[in-house]
Amino acid sequence: MLKRILVLCLVLGVLLLAACQSANTSTESTSQPAVISFSVFGDQAEYEAYVSLVDAFSAAHPEITVQLQHVPGQSEYRQRLATAFSAGQPPDVMLLNYRRFGSFVAEGGLAPLGDYLAASSVITEADFYPEATESFYLDGQLWCIPQNLSSLVIYYNKDLFDAARLPYPANDWSHADFLAAARALTKDVDGDGRTDQYGVGIEPSIFRLAPFIWQFGGELVDNEARPTRLTLDSPEALAAFQWFVDLQLKEHVVPDAVAEAAQDSESRFLNGTLAMYFNSRRGVPTYRTITGFEWDVAPLPRGQQAAGILHSDAYCLANAAANKDAAWTFIEFANSVAGQTIIAQSGRTVPSLIAVAESPAFLSPDLPPANSRVFLDTVPQIRRVPITTTWVSIEETAGQEIERAFYGQVGVEEAAATAVSLTQPYFDKANTP
Repeated sequence: MLKRILVLCLVLGVLLLAACQSANTSTESTSQPAVISFSVFGDQAEYEAYVSLVDAFSAAHPEITVQLQHVPGQSEYRQRLATAFSAGQPPDVMLLNYRRFGSFVAEGGLAPLGDYLAASSVITEADFYPEATESFYLDGQLWCIPQNLSSLVIYYNKDLFDAARLPYPANDWSHADFLAAARALTKDVDGDGRTDQYGVGIEPSIFRLAPFIWQFGGELVDNEARPTRLTLDSPEALAAFQWFVDLQLKEHVVPDAVAEAAQDSESRFLNGTLAMYFNSRRGVPTYRTITGFEWDVAPLPRGQQAAGILHSDAYCLANAAANKDAAWTFIEFANSVAGQTIIAQSGRTVPSLIAVAESPAFLSPDLPPANSRVFLDTVPQIRRVPITTTWVSIEETAGQEIERAFYGQVGVEEAAATAVSLTQPYFDKANTP
């Protein structure tokens, strides 16, 4: 009998110990911070800004640990994202451009964020520029929260304008003003018959051509809300396309294919041998390292009407994220006034929050560009490319034809017709239920 009592006590002791260990384990697991991954691209200045953002978030939310994944180049970043999604292991939070998020939505890779935003006590949709938020809606759902918005602008070398005795670009300058400046700034400096200094650098792509199509009174697609085809072959679009191509083929103010291959236009701008370079706000951190000359920004020259094109990235949430609430808490903080102020100070972004965009964190009067306000003044003129699940393929396919025309391999009308034909399957796919 005594032996049975001892055995029973031993069993009870083991069970009690196991229960205590289980309780301790449970307490420890609930006290461990949630871990989320956050993937971004950008240069060193941008990386440092994101490190500061994560540090500030960690101080405010010690219950969540953010693992920052940084890839410097956009192309490699996109490749890694695609691979990660294909493998079913995407980062929990990532930056995506409005031209690209649709393909991830189509594959079921993203979680919608409309309900999270509606329930937030930190940010509301009315706090943002509508031009940015509206660009992340697809099929009636808000999929990402925009971090920034920027129009295409012209970065110009003030020293080269001074040397040529040209006035700096006005905020209402015309196509004729722009072309006159480009001609005057394109020079054979040493008289050897070859151009040493170019007036303009611009990428031959549909994204660079689009604002000029709108300025000439044309349209990029037949229906902006539900596009079924490109309209590069309309008379207005063809006129804009020809004007764009003539900058290289007729005016020779842009490097030709050989010169561009030898040294790209952005490098020429950085070393002071190219006067005007088309880019969004993303170039500012790099351009702030320039010490050899003064520079500033100007809006696009006006045609029949003013028009710019939207550049915007947003924080998106992976559908596969294990802890969506923790990931949302980070997205919410990153897009709060505190979060966007940290990123704006890198110079890289035009904040999508109106309050931060209008603050010294963005306008920063002590840092170039002096004319930063042009990014805000041109917001009402911004248009965007269509939001579809196949736009990336459409843009890449059309871009190849635009490049062929830009470097004289094919005429404008033939390039436009080919682009319309080759992109049609992608429109059909996007419109197939």
